[in-house]
Amino acid sequence: MKDVETQRNKQLDRNSLLKSYKKVRSFSHKLAKPLSKEDYVVQSMPDVSPTKWHLAHTSWFFEAFVLSKTISKYRSLHPQYNFLFNSYYVQVGDRHSRPKRGLISRPTVDEVYEYREYVDKNMLKLFKTLNDKKFSKIAEVIEIGIHHEQQHQELIVTDIKHVLSENPLFPTYKNSADIKKGKGVSGHKWVEFEGGIHTIGNEGDNFGYDNEFPLHKTYVEPFSLASRLVTNGEYMDFINDGAYSKAELWLSDGWNTVTLNNWEAPLYWIRNGNRWDLFTLGGLKKIDLNQPVCHLSFYEAEAFARWAGGRLPGEYEWEIATKGQKIEGNFVDNGNFHPVAATNNNGTIQQMYGDVWEWTRSPYSPYPGYNPPPGALGEYNGKFMCNQIILRGGSCATSKSHIRNSYRNFFPPDSRWQFMGLRLAKDAK
Repeated sequence: MKDVETQRNKQLDRNSLLKSYKKVRSFSHKLAKPLSKEDYVVQSMPDVSPTKWHLAHTSWFFEAFVLSKTISKYRSLHPQYNFLFNSYYVQVGDRHSRPKRGLISRPTVDEVYEYREYVDKNMLKLFKTLNDKKFSKIAEVIEIGIHHEQQHQELIVTDIKHVLSENPLFPTYKNSADIKKGKGVSGHKWVEFEGGIHTIGNEGDNFGYDNEFPLHKTYVEPFSLASRLVTNGEYMDFINDGAYSKAELWLSDGWNTVTLNNWEAPLYWIRNGNRWDLFTLGGLKKIDLNQPVCHLSFYEAEAFARWAGGRLPGEYEWEIATKGQKIEGNFVDNGNFHPVAATNNNGTIQQMYGDVWEWTRSPYSPYPGYNPPPGALGEYNGKFMCNQIILRGGSCATSKSHIRNSYRNFFPPDSRWQFMGLRLAKDAK
């Protein structure tokens, strides 16, 4: 344990944290740069927040949990910012209504950037002047704040996609860096994994959220995973087979959701005569049948797996499959802002990281022995362990430096606006 603690202390030294802080804060501005000021303020549904709010909230996080706790008589630029930009931290104070974030025209976009500059100025001063003893007490919270901003960077991308999709002009956020049309993808090949007792969770030598701990052992039966993600073409076959009108394929709540919302295809699929088009952050495109299907709810992913004769993997199975695997894939760093087709299908497992968050069949629940941290930061993950489903692997909107094989993302089963897709699994013969 002492060796682990030493390694973590090295990772949390002042210089490395300062470098990460500057890089992440700058990347938020880079993601917002393609937007007009009009784009910054729109909220297209309650789950979506305006870009302006994300930029302010991530600054508020450092203000609320670092600056105000460290600097004597610290004052925010505005006394109401704590109310406007708190998200769900009840112990911090009252909060503005989430569904009404798009109604707040003030502070202006320029004033939000001034707020970010003000917070950065105070944070950089703190990095420079705080003695080692005091800095060591806040280093872990700064690290959480950096990863917290990376989460909101992903939301900036996915939320603005939903905002722009509501515009009949189908505007472009940014053209992809280099998405080549996918070549024909062969059928699924299966990769087998041994059953037995496996160690699950974050080993503690790298950053992890509290919901990735404690490390524990569990028994898993032998299983197989498909070597690649499910494609648009395969999902098109599911649609053409009338799956959205076959109640027997769906979980009861899934069928109720499909009929209530009149779903007939994934989010952002748009019927154009006899074909389907797809709204992307690069505008309206003809669907590439070889690219991974995305913007599926858990219900749709589960129904497809049932229709295809497989099932969704458990989150433990997914984690076991990625043990020791290098973190490579199509991340936001690549600038594609869309999933890309598999490059080969030689039977080795691929696309485990990036492209789309992979739905599992696992409910979001605490690991054995889990206790949320004390104070307001304990509200970060623990209080959401109800009515949510685990997703794994990151997406084309996730930063590569943010993901790891123990990372547990979670959303309600009817969510679709994130880059969510699936990989098939099955029990071993």
